[in-house]
Amino acid sequence: MKIKYIMGLIAVLLCSNVQGQQTPGPAQTDDILILGATAHIGDGTIIENSAIGFKEGKIVYVGTSSEVNRQDFSKVIDAQGKHVYPGFIAPNSSLGLVEVDAVKASSDLEEIGDFNPSIRAIVAYNAESKIVESCRPNGVLTAQVTPRGGYIAGNSTVVQLDAWNYEDAGLSVDDGMHIYWPSTSSYSYRSGRVRYNDNYKKEVKNIVDYLRSAKVYLASSKDPQDLKMDALNGVFGGSQNLYIHTNGARQMLDAMQMASELGLNNYVFVGAFEAYKITDQLKAKNVPVLLKRVHSLPNSEDEDVRLPFKVAAELVNAGILVGLENTGDMERMQTRNLPFYAGTIAGYGLSYEEALSLITLNTAKILNIDNFCGSLSLGKDATLFVSEGNALEMTGNKVTEVFIQGRIVSLETHQTELYHRYSEKYSSKK
Repeated sequence: MKIKYIMGLIAVLLCSNVQGQQTPGPAQTDDILILGATAHIGDGTIIENSAIGFKEGKIVYVGTSSEVNRQDFSKVIDAQGKHVYPGFIAPNSSLGLVEVDAVKASSDLEEIGDFNPSIRAIVAYNAESKIVESCRPNGVLTAQVTPRGGYIAGNSTVVQLDAWNYEDAGLSVDDGMHIYWPSTSSYSYRSGRVRYNDNYKKEVKNIVDYLRSAKVYLASSKDPQDLKMDALNGVFGGSQNLYIHTNGARQMLDAMQMASELGLNNYVFVGAFEAYKITDQLKAKNVPVLLKRVHSLPNSEDEDVRLPFKVAAELVNAGILVGLENTGDMERMQTRNLPFYAGTIAGYGLSYEEALSLITLNTAKILNIDNFCGSLSLGKDATLFVSEGNALEMTGNKVTEVFIQGRIVSLETHQTELYHRYSEKYSSKK
């Protein structure tokens, strides 16, 4: 088995015939002012002909070009006719946990077993992943790296996407615990029928019993010590979110009942496609939602084919805090498409600024990082970018400058290197 893993690792290295991620940007030294752009603050506000200034990695000025004192800044970027945005945030991401799906040695996505609350995704995060760097040219600058597998998969961490290693990347370490709720049914593409899960109640009972045991343990003398149950202390103490992954309305109601019985209020539904069916209950409990990939088909053949585009507006209009996530096929490579999910829902009941909030400030609030991230606001990290056009549209998302915590970040990636290489080849005279 060791030989198999070593050969797999060699395969990854041989496939990587160009260097890994671009060198992370150095700490900000110049005081930078972005002048003349249309600023999309992230909270629904737009400032035309704006001035966004930042020093030592923090935003120190947000206003108009006519009011700012340019002499306060050593470097001025003329962004007339362009747009400036807060960095987009990708929650529930497996970025950096898998490099090549077909090579098992490059995957550190999940652990064996059903209950692994002590797992920490951050220690497996590969900051030099080529997939990580491919997100930055589309404005995705922050991600919540999340483990998968079993019923309780472990702890996620919020990272910034320009780092030497996982220690440098971490912004909110071990921010939340992730539960993968059982499904009541599954669809068989072979038979074209829905298969009901006869073990659903038993599986739910296993989760509830485990969490109940953990709560009792944490309130006891902890003798003998159980490291797995110790890892749930943040959930019951309120310092961590509990992220419950499920799409069905019934499952969400069952999970809400469990949370009520255990005295948990700090939970978030992830996926939550059928949340539009239980908006009253979600609003009453003030439960946020990270909505599943917008570019998907409905769950049932009798549902409106455009329903995935419309759900976000229904939830927002019901007063529910909503963000967008990207779980699904090729989810790591698809992370760079996050802004276009927001652009799609903008055509189905939300304005562009409302849709923008779902991948900026709303998500920051859900992840409890809005004190330093998610909007172009005074005192927050200067994690932002400049685009030639509307960054929520494929034709407008042409990023010209990127800053993470004030650091100028390279827009070069493995893909751009190949583009330049072969453009030169085929444009040269023979």
